[in-house]
Amino acid sequence: MSLPSDLMELREEEIRAHYGAAAAMLEGVDHTPRIARPKVEAAAPERSPGIGTRRRFRSTTPGLVTRSTARPEGVRLVERIEGADGGDPLVSPVQATVLHTLRRAIAIALAMGEGYAEQTGLVGLKKANLEGALGADRATEFTELLAAESLVTLSVFANTTAFLLAAHTTEVSVEIGAVEEVLTDNAGLALHGALWELDQELASFVDAEEKLVPTVMAYAEQLMEKVGLRAQTMGRLEPFTANNFRVEADDLTIAGFTPARAARGSKLTMSFKKPNEVVGNHIAKYQAMKLSKMLMAYDFDRKLNPFAELGGFIFTFMGDGKPGTGKTTLIQMMAGLINEYCQVAGYPFRYQNLSTESIDSYQGKSAQNAKAFINNVIDPNVIGFGSIDDIDQLAGKRGDRQSSAGQLEITAVLMESFAGAGTVVRGNCTFGMFSNYPENVDDALRQRAGARFLVDGPQTRDDYVDILNLLMGKNHNIPLGDFEPFAAQEIKKAVAASFVSHAKPHEQGLVRVYERVSKDIGKLDTIAKLGTYLKGIQEADERFTGRAIKNITDAIKVRAMDFELPDEWMESPDLFLFKDYDTKRAMIEELRQPITVDMVIQEINRYADSEFRYADKSDEAAIEAMVREFGRTEEAKRRYLEGKG
Repeated sequence: MSLPSDLMELREEEIRAHYGAAAAMLEGVDHTPRIARPKVEAAAPERSPGIGTRRRFRSTTPGLVTRSTARPEGVRLVERIEGADGGDPLVSPVQATVLHTLRRAIAIALAMGEGYAEQTGLVGLKKANLEGALGADRATEFTELLAAESLVTLSVFANTTAFLLAAHTTEVSVEIGAVEEVLTDNAGLALHGALWELDQELASFVDAEEKLVPTVMAYAEQLMEKVGLRAQTMGRLEPFTANNFRVEADDLTIAGFTPARAARGSKLTMSFKKPNEVVGNHIAKYQAMKLSKMLMAYDFDRKLNPFAELGGFIFTFMGDGKPGTGKTTLIQMMAGLINEYCQVAGYPFRYQNLSTESIDSYQGKSAQNAKAFINNVIDPNVIGFGSIDDIDQLAGKRGDRQSSAGQLEITAVLMESFAGAGTVVRGNCTFGMFSNYPENVDDALRQRAGARFLVDGPQTRDDYVDILNLLMGKNHNIPLGDFEPFAAQEIKKAVAASFVSHAKPHEQGLVRVYERVSKDIGKLDTIAKLGTYLKGIQEADERFTGRAIKNITDAIKVRAMDFELPDEWMESPDLFLFKDYDTKRAMIEELRQPITVDMVIQEINRYADSEFRYADKSDEAAIEAMVREFGRTEEAKRRYLEGKG
């Protein structure tokens, strides 16, 4: 099978060449802990009579001269794992699975590290160091490459372990805490430290065989997270992160430090809604329908969506409106559409909602829950949709004394995940944040929503007739009257009218800015004049920063993609979904429309209207809170004086 240009094959013979070294590491290595403190005696307990002891393996790293004067701790993972069932002399299927998984993961990690060393010239530097010929001018480069190779090796080991064991998980869970023994001296020492700490966790938590897989999984996930954070501040990793690597035998794709997960969708039990059951909310409904089809353009081989490359893909959006205007219905509609499209195409679909149950009183647990939510949705092996309902209750506002530590942890995770240094938008997933009170959401987090869906519910007389007719059901004999059901919900007609309405601002604060700028410079018909308008908005609201401009330009690019992929493309996957990436990209480009001045003005007004709306509500809420506080103060003074009298 030919692979895309950015997908490199890790050949099976290269992996199996490291099986011997991997097996030897599992049988026994010596390691002196450098960072973590031992929880238990590292060496495994005595085996049952008649079971022979295995040889111990003291590793050496080619090209390195290392010396340790501390007493090493013996790590014999084979014995530790085989002793998980209380000393049964026969190896159980679960134990065999874990051992084979660890051997495979170590071998793949060693092969990947070897490939990195060859690609970066580290092999030659190791040889020169071994011969004592490494010049002082190359010492820094040598150290940095060794550290990078260590992180690559650790990441691939943990990633592969978690991926291969995912099919063997149960309802049992184990909380092991943070991983500490992450070493970057060289790849061999890094693996020894990882195996030592894994042995510690097994000895601490596995008191029955059913906890074996959960403990190994928990350790692998914690190690991945720790290594991923370390990688954000380390250089020389581009040869690893710039390409995706494929292990065909395991159906595993290694994409940098992003966790790989088996392509398993979630079983949905929610009540889906059809688009005609969403009354009003024309722009929000239209964009949700478009986004649902955009997700389906994702290419599982290339691990990229043409819309993400061409522009116009919505990675994050915020839906806001008054209670009862249809936010939950919009979520049900969007999840239902994506689920239906994925069933036709045979794609795994994963939907997850981050709820207030994720807030935990234990320090760090809320962040862990939020990170697990993000990782489940961004998994490049599935089509994902993550919703965050009532985000104003879930994520704390920094500086707000009423925000709990757990809420602030969730805010930090969402901000880093939606627009952080390590955020990669592949186009396989989208996140929707919904709130009745968006003014209570942290400003920086709210601005990470690339698109705004105003969920304003039914607006016209026709909308109200439609929603009454819909909710009344069939169990009545009341005539409908002179009315054509759902004619007002014809999506293209309604959306066109909604967009045109934003040719002028809606919020009074923005209207004043628009009228002043238009009076000074005339019609907004050039980039310079539009930029002047944006500067005027910033002068009126200092929170209107460069991120706001990026969100507006992203929305404009979405308008350039102001078309729905034809329904027949979703119904017959061979027409589009199963095409190769380049063909899909070309088909989308043919449908793209030119950007006009009207589009730009409408999107500036739509976004700025939302910010002014949030600011006005936020200021009013703050004023009301201060009024209440002053009232309490006055009442307290009155009671105090009465008491003294």
